[in-house]
Formats: sequence, C-alpha cells, structure tokens
Amino acid sequence: MKRFWKSFFITNRFFLITGIFIFLFLVAYFFPVLFGITRVLFLAFVAAFLVDAIILYRVRKPLTGIRDCAEKFSNGDDNEIRITLESSYPQRVFIKVIDELPVQFQKRDQVFELDLASGEVKVISYPLKPVKRGEYLFGLLNVFATTQLGLVRRRTQLGDEHAVAVYPSFIQMRKYELLAISNQLTDHGIKKIRRIGNNMEFEQIKNYVIGDDYRKVNWKATARKSELMVNQYQDERSQQVYSVIDKGRMMQMPFDKMSLLDYAINASLVISNIALKKGDKAGIITFQQKVNSILPASSRNIQLNLILEHLYKQKTAYKEADYSRLYATLKRKVTQRSLILLYTNFESLSSLKRQLGHLRRIRKQHLLVCIIFENTEVDQLINSKGEDIEEVYTKGIAEQLVYEKKLIVKELQAHGIHTVLTAPKELSVNTINKYLELKARGLI
Repeated sequence: MKRFWKSFFITNRFFLITGIFIFLFLVAYFFPVLFGITRVLFLAFVAAFLVDAIILYRVRKPLTGIRDCAEKFSNGDDNEIRITLESSYPQRVFIKVIDELPVQFQKRDQVFELDLASGEVKVISYPLKPVKRGEYLFGLLNVFATTQLGLVRRRTQLGDEHAVAVYPSFIQMRKYELLAISNQLTDHGIKKIRRIGNNMEFEQIKNYVIGDDYRKVNWKATARKSELMVNQYQDERSQQVYSVIDKGRMMQMPFDKMSLLDYAINASLVISNIALKKGDKAGIITFQQKVNSILPASSRNIQLNLILEHLYKQKTAYKEADYSRLYATLKRKVTQRSLILLYTNFESLSSLKRQLGHLRRIRKQHLLVCIIFENTEVDQLINSKGEDIEEVYTKGIAEQLVYEKKLIVKELQAHGIHTVLTAPKELSVNTINKYLELKARGLI
C-alpha cells in the first residue's frame, strides 16, 4: 500500500474539474433545480476517476527503461545520454520523463514528454556538458504515465543510481589526433610550419624516386650502385616535453563555467598525445605552494593512460604558487634539457616580476614556454560605446587589463622566454602550434 501511494498522483486536470464542481454545487444551493444535474455529473466524474486509476494500475510492470551513457565523461564536451522506454500498457499512454541528474549540473528541469502506444519503444537522446572533473552520481528515471482522461498520474521509477567519472577532455584529444593523422590540422587553425635547418637524424639510403629532394643525393652510393641514391632522414625523436600546470589561485578564474585549471589540464592531455605521436616523451608536473605531483616523461605504450589518470586525480586549494620550489624540483628531477610548457596566468606586470627571476633560471636549463590566458570577458566591455561616465570608466579599466597582458608578454619575450597569449577556448590549438613551431625551428 505504501508503494501504491508513492506512485499515485492527482493531475491538475482533476483539481480543475473538482473546482468546477464546487462552484456548481454552490450555484445549486441557490437554484435547487440544478442540484440533480450537478449530482449526476459529479457521479460520472467520480466513475471516470476510478476507471482512469484502474486502467493505469491494472498492469503490474507498465513501463521498462534504461539510461545508457559512457562510463567516463569528457570534461568540457557534450556527452550523449540515451534513455530507452518501452510500454506494456494495452492502450496509448502519455509519458513525462524526469531524469535525476548529478548535482554538479544544477539542473532540475530535464523533462521530456512523449506518447507511447502498446509495446512501442522510443529513445530519448540529449547531451550533457560537465565543466569539472570528478565523480558524478546519476539518480533514477522518474516516468509519469497518464491516459487520455488525464485525471490520475502513475509514477514508475526505472534504472539504477550509478556514478560516472568525468575525465580530462579525451574527446578533444582524439579529435586532434585524428586530424594529425589525416593531415587536416590546418583546417582547424593549426599552422603548417616550414621546417628550418637540418635537425634530422639519418635513417637509410634508398633509391631515388621522382619528387625526392635532389640535394639529398648521396653521390658516393650513386657511384657504387650506378644509379641515383638519396639519403633518407627522420625527425629527431625522444625529446622530453613536460606540461607544467600552475594550480595556484590565479587558475581558479572561470570562463564559460570552466576554470582555467581545467582548460590547462585538457590542453596538457592533447599536447601530450601529439608529442607521443611525434615520437617525443611526454610528462606532467603540477604545483601550487609546493610541487604536488610529477609524472616522469616517457614514450612507453601506457604513458598516455598514465597521463590521463594523473590529470584526472588533480585537486587544488588554489593557494599561492611557489615558483622557487618549481625551479628547485626541475633542477633536481629533470636533468635532461626539455621543453617546459608552463600553463599559468599573470594579471599584472608586478605579479610577473615577483616570479621572473625563477622563470629566467628555468629558461637557462630548459626551453621554457609560458602559456598565459587572455581575459575574453572584457572584450564586450572594450567594444561598448560607453554612454555614461560609469561605462566609460569600466571600459577604460578593461582596456588597461588588456594592455597589461601585452606588457607581460613583452617582458617575458625580452628575457628570452617563449610566450603564448591565448583565449581559453583556443588553448589547445595555440599550444600545438607553438610545439610544432619549436620542432620546425630545431629548438627541441
């Protein structure tokens, strides 16, 4: 009986009709001639109510359904959810589905309405876009069924509660990997860099074919074989590429609901995968008031999975970042000259100068690239007309912030530190561009 009352609901239509009958009985009190008609109609309404309830509850298991989704979600991307429903009612019913989404989404209006004929199966599909890593708990599917009478609604709870882990953006990682394999990177903003110099390792001598560079003809081998032979080279490999992620308070700033830290984590996964595909070694270092974690650079087959799990587990209190400890750790732990991709953020020139000495010392040992973020939220303020004094003042502050970022870039470049100033959404593309540029110039 307790289960029955948990599933039994009265619809708005029932309350509307009940209100009409109350009004009719009040009218009949003053006009007794109407009382008999009102009574007959009311009895008919009660009978319809009972019939409606019997139709809905005469089937023991009226609906079956499941929620189908991936075991792992990709952070910052649309992840598809599929709900499959089947009706066991002998007649058509009208369905309202309320999905109990994880609390992190803060959505209580995920409602779908449809109708199902007897034995019919329908699939509901919708996307979810998480903006934080971690474990997300899905609840039950609440399915409410009504008949054409629409006086009673029966609730059926389907599926099971289950958790889904939200990982760094492996969808973005796969996208850039496929583009790299199909040579379509330039279609997505990644520049085609002309190789400069001769930073290549000798691989073999082979027969000349039309299209080979004549400057690579090996004349000694040609003389011995009596046919044109050319040297074949391959890019230098096994360079160390470290993604160093600042987890300090400046990385807490959100853009499109996702923090700069999570943007940096997503980009680190993408660039690590590209580096491994290029034959380099990839590693991860994270720090804030101290160096929290180090995953040594490697090119082994399981390295990408290790990087994915390493990035997924990152947590932070957003404390002040200590660059002196980062320098000490790099000096002690990373002895081979490496490419250091430092994801950080400086909002003022004074904050940069406090850390500049440590960055210069890192640059002496490694090829350092500082990746900092544009504040894209101020673009709208800069482009506004400024119709009153307050708006003009706000626009001036926004322009000052943008100018300060440009000064930061110039200061870093003046000390020989490579710099990438990027919008958060373009972080992965711009980081790949910088990596390919440095490879082409033979700097790593």
